[in-house]
Amino acid sequence: MGLGAFRKRRQGFAPPSGAARGRVMGGTAPLRSRAWEVAPGRSAFRELFPPPGGGGTLGAARKSCGPRCAQGSAHNKMRRFLRPGHDPVRERLKRDLFQFNKTVEHGFPHQPSALGYSPSLRILAIGTRSGAIKLYGAPGVEFMGLHRENNAVVQIHFLPGQCQLVTLLDDNSLHLWSLKAKGGVSELQEDETFTLRGPPGAAPSATQITVVLPHSSRQLLYLGTESGNVFVVQLPAFHALEDRAISSDAVLQRLPEEARHRRAFEMVEALQEHPRDPNQILIGYSRGLVVIWDLQGSRVLCHFLSSQQLENVCWQRDSRLIVSCHSDGSYCQWRVSSDSPQPEPLSSCVPYGPFPCKAITKIFWLTTKQGLPFTIFQGGMPRASYGDRHCISVVHNGQQTAFDFTSRVIDFTVLIEVDPAAAFDDPYALVVLAEEELVVIDLQTAGWPPVQPPYLASLHCSAITCSHHVSNIPLKLWERIIAAGSRQSTHFSTMEWPIDGGTSLAPAPPQRDLLLTGHEDGTVRFWDASGVCLRLLYKLSTVRVFLTDTDPSESLSAQGEEEWPPLRKVGSFDPYSDDPRLGIQKIFLCKYSGYLAVAGTAGQVLVLELNDEEAEHAVEQVEADLLRDQEGYRWKGHERLCARPGPVHFEPGFQPFVLVQCQPPAVVTSLALHSEWRLVAFGTSHGFGLFDHQQRRQVFVKCTLHPSDQLALEGPLSRVKSLKKSLRQSFRRIRRSRASNTKRRPAGPPGEVQEGGSRAERTGLQNMELAPVQRKIEARSAEDSFTGFVRTLYFADTYLRDSSRHCPSLWAGTNGGTVYAFALRVPPAERRMDEPVRAEQAKEIQLMHRAPVVGILVLDGHSVPLPEPLEVAHDLSKSPDMQGSHQLLVVSEEQFKVFTLPKVSARLKLKLTALEGSRVRRVSAARFGSCRAEDYGEHHLAVLTNLGDVQVVSLPLLKPQVRYSCIRREDVSGIASCVFTKYGQGFYLLSPSEFERFSLSTKWLVEPRCLVDSSGSTNRSRPRNGSGPEKSLGRARNSGSQSDGEERRSGPVMEHALLNDERVLKEIQSTLEGDRGSCGDWRSQRVAVGYSLSNGGAE
Repeated sequence: MGLGAFRKRRQGFAPPSGAARGRVMGGTAPLRSRAWEVAPGRSAFRELFPPPGGGGTLGAARKSCGPRCAQGSAHNKMRRFLRPGHDPVRERLKRDLFQFNKTVEHGFPHQPSALGYSPSLRILAIGTRSGAIKLYGAPGVEFMGLHRENNAVVQIHFLPGQCQLVTLLDDNSLHLWSLKAKGGVSELQEDETFTLRGPPGAAPSATQITVVLPHSSRQLLYLGTESGNVFVVQLPAFHALEDRAISSDAVLQRLPEEARHRRAFEMVEALQEHPRDPNQILIGYSRGLVVIWDLQGSRVLCHFLSSQQLENVCWQRDSRLIVSCHSDGSYCQWRVSSDSPQPEPLSSCVPYGPFPCKAITKIFWLTTKQGLPFTIFQGGMPRASYGDRHCISVVHNGQQTAFDFTSRVIDFTVLIEVDPAAAFDDPYALVVLAEEELVVIDLQTAGWPPVQPPYLASLHCSAITCSHHVSNIPLKLWERIIAAGSRQSTHFSTMEWPIDGGTSLAPAPPQRDLLLTGHEDGTVRFWDASGVCLRLLYKLSTVRVFLTDTDPSESLSAQGEEEWPPLRKVGSFDPYSDDPRLGIQKIFLCKYSGYLAVAGTAGQVLVLELNDEEAEHAVEQVEADLLRDQEGYRWKGHERLCARPGPVHFEPGFQPFVLVQCQPPAVVTSLALHSEWRLVAFGTSHGFGLFDHQQRRQVFVKCTLHPSDQLALEGPLSRVKSLKKSLRQSFRRIRRSRASNTKRRPAGPPGEVQEGGSRAERTGLQNMELAPVQRKIEARSAEDSFTGFVRTLYFADTYLRDSSRHCPSLWAGTNGGTVYAFALRVPPAERRMDEPVRAEQAKEIQLMHRAPVVGILVLDGHSVPLPEPLEVAHDLSKSPDMQGSHQLLVVSEEQFKVFTLPKVSARLKLKLTALEGSRVRRVSAARFGSCRAEDYGEHHLAVLTNLGDVQVVSLPLLKPQVRYSCIRREDVSGIASCVFTKYGQGFYLLSPSEFERFSLSTKWLVEPRCLVDSSGSTNRSRPRNGSGPEKSLGRARNSGSQSDGEERRSGPVMEHALLNDERVLKEIQSTLEGDRGSCGDWRSQRVAVGYSLSNGGAE
């Protein structure tokens, strides 16, 4: 292929799939046998991939290439420009191993704006400000749809008895959605859209929709507007029936003379269908007029006049009573009778009077078999004292409770008897959609306790600060965590989850997975991440260990018996933290021993163990001075947390037994735990240390602080001046980079090689495909701030001193590109408590470009990552190969580099930044299983870059396999929150309250599947009490895959992430100069992805 043809091919190349893209990203590795990318011991693939001789060395791989590798030394010099040829066998294997899918959005929808419920389908719908709608039924039944318009969803209404719903957006458009079966599963599909238009020249308010009423005929929609007119639209085509419209003038003409001139109509506030007669509807106007309109006779059957502005209306089930609520905090009862007009209500009540109260915006009046009705309303609180509260009150049989929510109430509904022939409503659950959580109240149990939700978890009840994923949890540990969590859930109702529509068809999860989230308030939450439903198992609080302003035993719901109003706190959302120093920054759990290590913002490192019983003991404290023997340094940041003296009472679960306090009390930036050796390693911006938690003894500390790292001494809570200094240094680095670029001779186009080589070199390049020339990576100055910032810690049993003996070791990587290796001497088990653990520094590696080290990994003789501690002892992994030579993989932000051990000589490298201009943000070793061969799999690296791309890089040859766009590059917070699993999946924060789950593997894919059938939904019985919340927990949740084109504004970012992004630095500079506005928020802005989204993507 000629050079010009090659350029054209590159410019016009658009890979349709990950496998095709893998060919382009083949890197600069020379042609050789593909045996390195296949796990050893797989006889089924040995014929396709014969292993090279020589025990797996690079030289052996070159020999196995045959005559191609013997074309002379000149040819070998240019081999780095060769691109691997097309290997159909490998490409086919890639398709069996790698596939990118965004599968589930865990958590609570960000910025909800509307609520809908179908009594017949028993399905709940939530709309958001970004135009998304999400449907939830039984655990495992979930759908998601996206409107083409990026407008807020204002109202959601299900059509009676059908798998259809209508949404109203804030641009006054109506959208019809349907749940349709396709391929054995249901899909949410948008069928029609409609915008109500008025006559030419009419004001916009003439057709601005305020109320939507789906008629029981299933064919009509009644639309109330701001002008007071009621329009009628026929479904499913959204055909406007002008002859059936109910104008305010027509209603005015049919009113008695005394009511006709009393007040203007203004907008329609309420539309209700007669409970028994579909030919009658109730129309409520904002000025207080309520009429019952005969649809057939086009006349007013009855009217009611109130002296206060109308907010909403409720019609009693037997149609004999109407209850209206008003802007002054009152509600009125009106008897329905066409014989004699009712100038005055039967009764009027101000529940929280006599002082001025806020409006009651919505009310339910529901009958029961016991005779006394339920009165449930939103608002109405005393304006002066409780006007800022978000309350819903329930009144029944002399009991009154005002449920107090910590976030604004969006809407609520009450679940009642579905059978239309039933004489009573008999409400059994109150469903409240708040701005930050969904709360369900059991109305059948005394005291009205909340029901524990199996999904829609409020992940951000306190802001998430870090996350940690643990795969394949042993059953014993799983049961112990669940048992500890069940003791924390005694305040929940035993009612089964009442929203149980649809059927989940997803298979049972293949294994038990945990997702641990650290929070700003010092808590760690354990989530069941095995399937599609993310549910809370257990909550650990570290607050009891420290002295804070509040008593941890205090209850938020404490309330005096005689206090009025009778407020009761409900929900778990609590955005306030007693002390920002309590925030959890790092988590490490050993699933075999039950040991847990958590580290926080003020340098605190807690080691905990799982205990099934309550305990009261003192937590031993040890101080680790990372600035020991360092003179001239003074910490300017926050103070350390004061530990609580004496014995502390701990609940069953994880209980701390030792506290390591770093000095200075800076944020803990890295953490590692080795439960077999009983060691915990921790690192901050000043250095790192090793602690023996069995002997409660410090092994060593190492200061990594550079003399110029003054910024590291100021702490994250006082960095106003230092931020300016860091920005100046970053801008200087950018200017140096630009200056060096202009001094260098301009490089030729991609694929062009500098002339001057021998004739043999030019001959060897003829008819060969060329790789792009790598760009030069700019070396970073040692004076840049945070060079001593410890980014990663890693334990390994490997060959560190010589090739004859392996020993325990600790590896640490810093922000300045330095890798420290310490040889450890751990006494045998019989002398473990008598002899101390000893450590000695054995190696120190300085990367040439001083790029931050983000990952360290040791590969055994078979080029497989070393197993986790105790994994081999539990027969869950093969013993590592200690016969062949081990290899050290160091991953920096800019490149991957493999070293031989114990000599630490460079062997292979992949310059990611030089090839693509991206930087590594997250890296993790993962095993990718084949979807065709059950016993075949490969170990590779899962990589996330600052551009939001996820990649798979092979081990140990460092060949890029596939690359996919996952997160928007502007979403710095989402990129910083990403965590990979051991089997090729990942999680990142889509918003402060949602985790997006994705998968790179064809085998380990959590794919939701569900079915909703309207014919079998109406005969469901109401949920029973006494079953316990466990029985309502499902296995999976159905969700449409999120589009790669999804857009979000960037949220809050970490300082060190900002300083490594040139584009962000430019924005900060322009902001400081006054040219730009403030940073964006977390507002989710989804774009159109098609009509249908369910079970895997758009159509």
